[in-house]
Formats: sequence, C-alpha cells, structure tokens
Amino acid sequence: MIKTTITALSQSNKLRLILLGLIISFAACTDSDSQMNTRVYDDLPFIQDYAEQFELITTQAVPELLEVRCDRNNNIKILSSEGLLQPWEKNLVADQLYSPIRDMRIISIASFKNQFVYLTDKAILSNAWAGKFYVKHNIENCSHFVLGDDFSVLVAAREKLAFFTDSELVWEESLDDFEPVELLYNSSQGVFVILSKSAIYTFTIADKQLIMRSDAGNFTSMAFVAENSLLMLGTEDGILSLDSESFKEISPLNTKLPDTKISCITKINGKLWFGSSKGAFSQRDDNKYDYYASKRWLVDDQVIDISAGPDNSVLILTETGLSQIVFTKITLADKAEYFQKVQRLRHVRYGFSSATSLKVPGDLSSAVLHDTDNDGLWTSMYLAGELFRYGVTKSNDALQNAYEAFEAMERLTEISGIQGFPARTYEIDGYQSSDTDPNMSEDEKIWRLTEDKRWRWKSTTSSDESCGHFFVYALFAEIVPDQEWRDRAIHQIKIEMDHIIEHDWYLVTWNGNRTEWGRWNPEYVNSFPITVGDRRLNSTLILAFLQTAYHFTGEKIYKEKAFELMKDHGYDENTIRPATVIGEVEGEILSDTWNHSDDEMYFLTIPALLKYAFNDELKEKFFESAKSHWEIERSEKNPLWNFLYLMSGGGDYDLEESVWWLKEFPMDLISWNVENSHRQDLTRVEQNFRRQEYTEVLPRDERPMHLHNNAFRNNGGNGGREEYPPYIFLLPYWAGRYAGVISPAE
Repeated sequence: MIKTTITALSQSNKLRLILLGLIISFAACTDSDSQMNTRVYDDLPFIQDYAEQFELITTQAVPELLEVRCDRNNNIKILSSEGLLQPWEKNLVADQLYSPIRDMRIISIASFKNQFVYLTDKAILSNAWAGKFYVKHNIENCSHFVLGDDFSVLVAAREKLAFFTDSELVWEESLDDFEPVELLYNSSQGVFVILSKSAIYTFTIADKQLIMRSDAGNFTSMAFVAENSLLMLGTEDGILSLDSESFKEISPLNTKLPDTKISCITKINGKLWFGSSKGAFSQRDDNKYDYYASKRWLVDDQVIDISAGPDNSVLILTETGLSQIVFTKITLADKAEYFQKVQRLRHVRYGFSSATSLKVPGDLSSAVLHDTDNDGLWTSMYLAGELFRYGVTKSNDALQNAYEAFEAMERLTEISGIQGFPARTYEIDGYQSSDTDPNMSEDEKIWRLTEDKRWRWKSTTSSDESCGHFFVYALFAEIVPDQEWRDRAIHQIKIEMDHIIEHDWYLVTWNGNRTEWGRWNPEYVNSFPITVGDRRLNSTLILAFLQTAYHFTGEKIYKEKAFELMKDHGYDENTIRPATVIGEVEGEILSDTWNHSDDEMYFLTIPALLKYAFNDELKEKFFESAKSHWEIERSEKNPLWNFLYLMSGGGDYDLEESVWWLKEFPMDLISWNVENSHRQDLTRVEQNFRRQEYTEVLPRDERPMHLHNNAFRNNGGNGGREEYPPYIFLLPYWAGRYAGVISPAE
C-alpha cells in the first residue's frame, strides 16, 4: 500500500483542489511495468565512512612523515624524521608523553600484540610489559624490523640482516646491494619474509637459513592474504600475487587499479588496503575498489603508510598529514538529520537555500552565503524536501522551514514589480555577486534596484526557475495544512502563468525584452529539429504549467490555451515524443551534448504533467514519454529521478540503486578537487553524446560535489572554496520516505 497524505480542504475548494500526494495509481497505463511497486527499503543501520584529518604544522624545517601505528589504548603515534608526533585537534603535534622515548633516535615503530615497539639506533624496546622488553642491537644504519611470535626480532640495515632471540644476537649476514623495503613474519610457517627493492628472501627460524625467492625487482611493499597462503606484492607498476610457500606467481601483474604506483599494502579488518601516489583504495568483495583520494578523504594523495586505527578506523599517513577514515553505523534517517542541521546552520539566506563560499578553502568557519542564478530553483527543491518531511512526520519544524522558504520565493515576484515575473534572486544593494562596477550605468545592469534603493533583484529569469516554481507551488498547495497559505501558492501559480500567456509565451523583464531562456513561444520552440531536447522539454514544461494552473484555479483559459498549443502547434506531439529521439545536431549549440540540467527540469515536471493531464488519453501518452526518459537516465542511479518517476506512476523504480546513491553520498559537502581520469580499474566507453566516461556511474563520494544535473562529472572541483547545500541529499531521501518506499529508521 503506497502512502498518500490527505489534506483537509475547505468546502469552497473541494471541487477544485484534490490531493497531489505524488503517489498516483494510473489506471490508464497499459503495461505491467507501470503498475505501482510496493517494495520498501527497511532503514537499518549501515556502515557510513567519513574522514578526520590532521595536518602537519611546521615552523621551520618540514619533517618527513614515515610510519603510523595505533595500540590497544587507541593511542596513535606517527614517526617522523624529527621524532614522534600525535594527532591533536586537527593537527599533528609532538608526542612528549614518555620523556625517555622523546630523547631517543627512533628509526621505526611497530604495533606488536597491540603494543608499541620501537627500533632505535641502539635497541629494540617497548614501554609495555613493564618495560622489560629490550634488545640491544649495535647495528649501524638499521632501518627495518619485525617481531616473531616469541619476541624474536629480525633487524635489517643496508646490506645486512640480523636475528635476535631472547635479546641475544644469534645470526647475522651481509648482503651485497641489499636495500630493505619491508619485513614480515608468517606465523603459520615460522618464516620471516624480507623484501628489498629488487628481491624477495625468506629466513626460517628453525634452521637460520636465508634463501632468495625472487629477483624480479621493482618492489615497493607486501602483505599476506588468504590466511597467509598468498603474498601480495606492490610494485611501481601494479600488484603481483605469489604463493607464500613456493613463491610462484599466482596471477600476472594487475594494473586495473585506481593507481598502479603502490606505496604500501596492509590488511585491516579483513580488507586489503593499498596506498599509492594518487590516494588509497580498499578491495571490496566483488574485487572492485573503494577509492579514497582528494581533500574529501586525505590531507594529500601521496600515501606513505596505512595501518589499523581505533574503533575499526583506518589510518592513512601522507606527506603532509594523517587521515583517519572512520566507519560508523548510521541509518539514512540519521544521515538526513545530520544534513538538516547543516542546511539550517549554513545554507539559509533570507529563507532561500543558498550555497556558501569559503574564504579559507576547506574552513567551514569562513563560510559566506552568496546568491546564485538559480536560487529560486534550488530553493524549490529544498522546499519540496521539507514539504515531503512534513507530509511524513507532521513536524512543526519542517512546516516552519517550508513557510520561510515559501516566503522567500513568493517575494521573487513581488520584488520585481512586474506582475507575475519572478526574479532569479535578490540581495541587498552592494552585496550582490555581479554588477558591482560603480562605473556601470543602471541600464546596463541585470541586477535592478528597487524603489526604496535598498535591494537589487536579478532580472534574467529562465525556464529553470519557472519549472521549480510550478513544481513546488503545486506541492505546497496540496500538502500544507493552512488554507490561507495554500491560496498564496495558488496565487503564485496563477500570476506566473498569466504573465507567460500575456507576453506571448515568453518571460518579459523590466525593459520589455524577452529573457534568453524563458521561452515557450511556438515560433521559438518549433524552430528546433525534433532531435533537439529543448523542443520536447519546453513543450512539456508549458503544458504542465497550464495543467497545474487549470487544476488549482479551474479557469478555462488555461485549458483552452493548452489545447491551442497542442492542436495548432503540435505541443502534444513534441511532449509525447520519446527521449530516444534526442541526439546531436551539427551546428546546434543546444544539442552538441546531452543537457543534464534539462533532466532536472524534466523530472521535476512529470508529476504535474501526469497528475493533472486533461484526460486519460493524454495521461497515457505522456507516461510513455516519461518512461522513455527515465529508461535513459536510470543508469545514473539517481534516487530523485527514480522516486519522481515512481510518483508519476512508474513501476520498476530501481529502489536498490537509489538506496546505494543515498548511502554513498559523502558526509563532506565541500567542493574539493577530485580526479578520476587516471584510474585503470574503471572500464571506459567511447566519447559520446551523454558525456558518460565509464560503463558505470561512480559513487557520489568518489566524484566532485555537484548538483543533480550531471552524474557523469568525474573530475573537477574548486579547491575547497565552496560548501554545497545538503538539500541535494534531503530532497531524494524525503521523497523516498513520502513515497513510502523508505521506511522510518529501525
């Protein structure tokens, strides 16, 4: 049973207002795919990852970071060329807890039996076990060490190996051209494995025998896997797998990796982790990789060391700091609650949902709210999410937020002074993002000064804005409980529709000129070939606008004008044309690539297009066209497209893919620079009209931050100078809740 919301209507409005509810049973649909699907995602806790970062603070010489380890007390120690460091309040600072250790020259650090063990220039020692473990080695230029199960120790130096048992030297050997890289102990075989840059050796405890196993070269790191039966080797060019007993190659060099220049390998909580020159990645059960790179995850991408951290976290040491990847159990409801707080704290400007610029890249305390060209559209999407939240929870907070956002949008038509013409946005004079040149004449400015000379409003309104307005005003009129507020939304629908009709299907601004993108006139729309998306989209938009206006007001002019556009100008044919006809048209700038922003407008429009269709025949035809568009877009796994399609009568709405998107949405909303073009683990496709680069869309936390209008944006960002508003997550989540296909948290 799909959930709907019942809105109490006054007697005078019962004939002209019926509940939208967005989940509609379409009896006119002809195939089984269009029947409502009752599958529901049970919102149980899942593992959410996020990063905490600690940057290296330097005053003079920059220390080299070498290793990171954690002990059973959750103490984290970082070895640097200037001694031990610890993470503290987002920075790496000197670790001074043990004065004797502080004054030693530490060469390497290990976590043995979950306790810290140190290699110094004179000894191997630990503060655990009452400080009794101490092995004096007297080995010059030592660099690596590893312990066996019985506290035996193998120490490596350039061109030398030495083995200690019961704190006594029992074996040593010199090796020409030996430069150690890493030492491991295989407890199941009682064998030490020694990796140099050009060779692999084993040393057996029982017979004190050193054997060269391979001299293939180019090695950088190693780790045991599969219960120590396999030895995985990192190289400058990828990874190799050897049998840990015979040291024969199990598989050829694997280069299908996020980066092939491997710096370290380790197994943590049953998963293999790899460090590289371009970030870190872990191997999943399906043998694909979760990729952690960019400032979203790491202080920098040059990974030096990876080890297990406190509470199942992963510690990733890079050249300039430490990143702790935290894994915590939350529900989608928890995630939405977190983002709701972020939205209200930093992303509300005069009631609008607003972006923020960061004066200091990555520093949220330096956030400054700013206007955008599409404040009306983005706010309509935030407002829709709050309406869905109210519809599900009857939260007074959601209702108050909705009223505040509505008032901000309502003022868009008031502040312009042009009947029914909505401004893009508004700001106090002198604080708008453009037209700030004092030498520019008023007639040149697209930001218009109000009569009181306090405010300016942006005058170049586009179809994007109108789309958002009609979408959310209809929702508002259906969902909010107060009739006076509903009537205000209906009034906005009416005056904006009347403006378009009275100005010959154009948005006409302050100087009598048509705006560049607010155009639904037949001469304009039908000037495009049928393969250009704007012909289909603009016809769809204007018919949905007219249907919405007629539905809420009952005024015949809107129905008459809609049929005029359909009968005289073929707008019905434009609208029902399947999305598959859209393609590249040589010389046509609007059709050189697929316009993903058009997808946003289309999916915000189809609920009203289908819900308010004038008859069942049109509804059926419109649905088939909407379905064709969704079929093209479903590879993006976008829950907003999927749930709006569901709300429009769609059957198979890809619930699992939608939940995947919501889970993979990053907790960090900052626009960090992200690059994926170097990745060899992804299967590329040929350059295409849709600008799709790989066979599968990447998880949201591996892409740059972006809005809903380009799922295939795999590279980019602005260097941490902006935080995106979290309505991007909130709208699809609450749409899923309102549709009844995401359960409350359990």
